Amino acid sequence: MSAKKTGTAKNEAVEGLLTQIQQRLERLYGETLAQQTFARLQPLLEKRRSPSESLPEADHPKWSQKDVFLITYGDTLYRDESGESDGRDEAPKEAPLETLSVFLKKYIRKSISHVHILPFFPYSSDDGFSVIDYTHVNPDLGDWSHIEQLEKSYDLMFDLVINHISRESLWFTDFKANQPPYDQFFIEMHGDEDVSKVTRPRNTPLLVPAYTHRGRKMVWATFSQDQIDLNFQNPEVLLRMLEVLLLYIDKGARTIRLDAIAFLWKELGTHCIHLPQTHEVVKLMRDVMTLVAPHSLLLTETNVPHAENLSYFGEQDEAHMVYQFALAPLLLHALHRGDGQYLTDWAQNLAPPPSGCTFLNFTASHDGIGLRPVEGILPQREVDDLITNMKRLGGFVTNKSNPDGSQSPYEINIALFSAFRETAHSDGPDQWQVDRFICSQNIMMTLQGIPAFYIHSMVATPNDKEGVERTGRTRSINRRRWPLETLEALIESGRTSNAEVLKRLTNILQRRKKHKAFHPDTPQTVLDLGPDFFALWRDGSGKSALRFPLLAIHNLTSEIKMLDLSLINGMDKASYWVNLLDNGGVAATETRYVMQPYQSVWLMPETVEDVSALWAPETD
Repeated sequence: MSAKKTGTAKNEAVEGLLTQIQQRLERLYGETLAQQTFARLQPLLEKRRSPSESLPEADHPKWSQKDVFLITYGDTLYRDESGESDGRDEAPKEAPLETLSVFLKKYIRKSISHVHILPFFPYSSDDGFSVIDYTHVNPDLGDWSHIEQLEKSYDLMFDLVINHISRESLWFTDFKANQPPYDQFFIEMHGDEDVSKVTRPRNTPLLVPAYTHRGRKMVWATFSQDQIDLNFQNPEVLLRMLEVLLLYIDKGARTIRLDAIAFLWKELGTHCIHLPQTHEVVKLMRDVMTLVAPHSLLLTETNVPHAENLSYFGEQDEAHMVYQFALAPLLLHALHRGDGQYLTDWAQNLAPPPSGCTFLNFTASHDGIGLRPVEGILPQREVDDLITNMKRLGGFVTNKSNPDGSQSPYEINIALFSAFRETAHSDGPDQWQVDRFICSQNIMMTLQGIPAFYIHSMVATPNDKEGVERTGRTRSINRRRWPLETLEALIESGRTSNAEVLKRLTNILQRRKKHKAFHPDTPQTVLDLGPDFFALWRDGSGKSALRFPLLAIHNLTSEIKMLDLSLINGMDKASYWVNLLDNGGVAATETRYVMQPYQSVWLMPETVEDVSALWAPETD
């Protein structure tokens, strides 16, 4: 195709996106309001629009096997220069965002590619998710220059906390003062409406009082009385949030995470979750991001049953990525019970992501381990048993309200490293905690998609019971704030679980990113080798023409297990295989292959390339 024709095609792509945005606005607000809204949105897009040469979106590789996300709060690490044990009585002299940058450079370096900095804006509650001001960095963390510094080394992910805003925000203050346009920014109710159908992620009241210049009003608050839901039936609200989205892209965000997006649009008489208008808003935001930053990614956060979660891929026109929410509870169950049958059954029936989409695989985050995603996957008796055992290990369970007035478990709150301290069959802690934990991370890293590590998983942080006592919130158990000096001492000693886990994970990540078998688009085929193992091919079936077939096998038990590799379909692709995790070799005809407790093997044909060259450590 000539350059002129190529340019014409790309200009047409731009016009097509603009037309599509206008059509989406019409579906949300009708023709008249849509025209008015688009007339105000278009100048914002034209100001930032990426040149036509950078379109279409398909021209931009989205990801590779080198991509790994790290999830962290801006102040998970702080420099305790005040001399206080928790650093709270006097502000640290070094901005925590700068401390984070120092730690990453020293200990994690190029093992990761993306950093998800959890909400770093001024806030009033929920550790950042009750945002007071979307446009400023919380001065307790640093300022925009510290974000820009991190962006020089990593791709960044920002949270767009889109469903709600803090009761202490200027937007809500102006709502209470009856100041336009904010007097229409929130959802007012009389208080006697039937809201029993509304899906609740919490057990707090849905409608909360607000004392305004017009008297006492009841407003919609899905998550807490401090987090007031925004009224997206008002296009002015959507415009404001699109302005915030564009600001984040301007400030260096490559990935935008839509927090609690499933609850965005409300219609009485419905469940108020996953409504068509919500999906339309997500698609519109993807169109906007494609227009101004074709390399950017959109991630939806929907801690819901698995099939509902997948709906946010749309028809390859919605989220680029969705969280693999079912993975964390299924992995925890499998390794706690020493039985991977439910994990294997789920993974075997997992449909591949649509073209241009992928999963974000994770085992821990700032939130708890969600239980809704395994509804219909794990029997209730298994869920109940898991909850009981996690409580025995120091964890908590958070409930949600149901339409009939009852409550049911929503998530387990526990530090993941502590969750692997023992098993359902042991009488107490055993010697396998680190190996069991590493096995869980190895499984996550082999699955199709992009792996994401919570920073507390990277450094084996245990339960923070003091944090729970201090805040009164069970989620604090997994949100410890580390004085940098304390954590460094534990790592530098070389003899702690913190040091061992960090060293092993960064080593594995360095090895993993060199192999195309782990590219997010490389298909997987999950094998059933019995309940003691979790195994899969990363080339579709072990028979494809891909240059980098890989067989991953994981022992889920605390016992030595024997495998007959000669019976695994696809092993005849090569006569000799190399374990990428330790460079050991094994013949394809091995009939008694010994796997140690919680051992993982990642086998590739020795003949693929010079294996000795694969393990050369990368330098900065």
